[in-house]
Amino acid sequence: MSKKQTSLNKTSEVFKTSEVSVFKTSEVSPKTSEVSSRNKTSEVFKISDVYLQHNSEIINWLLEGDVSIQYQTSRDLLGNDRDDLRSRIATEDWGKRVLSLQREDGHWGIKFYQPKWTSTHYTLLDLKNLGIAPDNPQIRKSVNKILKEEKGEDGGINPSGIIKESDVCVNGMVLNYASYFKAKEEDLKSVVDFILDQKMNDGGFNCHFNRSGATHSSLHSTLSVAEGISEYVLNGYKYRLQELQEAAKTSEEFILLHQLYISDRTGKIMRPEFLRLPYPSRWKYDILKALDYFRMSGLEYDVRMQPALDKLLSKRKKDGTWGLSAKHPGQVHFEMEKAGESSRWNTLRALRVLKHFRIDL
Repeated sequence: MSKKQTSLNKTSEVFKTSEVSVFKTSEVSPKTSEVSSRNKTSEVFKISDVYLQHNSEIINWLLEGDVSIQYQTSRDLLGNDRDDLRSRIATEDWGKRVLSLQREDGHWGIKFYQPKWTSTHYTLLDLKNLGIAPDNPQIRKSVNKILKEEKGEDGGINPSGIIKESDVCVNGMVLNYASYFKAKEEDLKSVVDFILDQKMNDGGFNCHFNRSGATHSSLHSTLSVAEGISEYVLNGYKYRLQELQEAAKTSEEFILLHQLYISDRTGKIMRPEFLRLPYPSRWKYDILKALDYFRMSGLEYDVRMQPALDKLLSKRKKDGTWGLSAKHPGQVHFEMEKAGESSRWNTLRALRVLKHFRIDL
């Protein structure tokens, strides 16, 4: 039995007929003083969802993690959107460490897009994915700087000093975190215009469309743009809203047409890496990232998701967690988790996907 499973078995549990109370106590994990300090005050989460009764030990394990994991577990699995946890992300653990690395000029790394993955661009995406409060002035300073200083002639965000055509995948990610951090709509208009101008006849997007004449959409670019549109819609922006919503629908249909990873022409796996589960995902596509997008966007179950859901379920370990695949190569600020080990990020994301689609384990 692993050390983690031993820890899970120490979790206090109280089961009732229609609900389960999940207790987070100081017994849960003696691994570090940091975890111990989090657990000084017992917290009780009542779960009126039979699905979660079978995952209470894993949920308690998630609640031992970084405060960003605690917040998203509470919000997405326990139905309790706790502002007190969210407010701590900027002052504790991963969030605090990332914010402390920001330079005085508002950038991280060398500049906006260099190096991968410590540049301002990917750092802002990381901070958004941590669930940090969107009104953070330190972060908004960086977002505003990008929208004012990094636009190309075509209106898109373009970090390249050589290639004049902007990259739609980059702009999808920018729309994602800029919308989340409440950028001014006026500053987003040219980004929206550029994105919509890049929509392809098959319904999706490809960063090589305007650069080398690609004729078939890319799952990488299509998902990045769909995520950006979803965040834009969620935050109440109105500029060209109907066109963006239509682009999101055709993007979703493009992904579903491929059953998330299967070629519509050959019936074979498009790329083996689509089935891997690294995190952070960066600009790259994988089935869990796609399924989590469908969950976030509120899509209902579609039978074409099932092959990917089956693959996801097959990757669950005997202890109920999901592991972390090898990371995407590149510089990082620090390692949140180790490849090859049980991953709280992947376990959280997998559980909330399965919960959304009402798939029992």
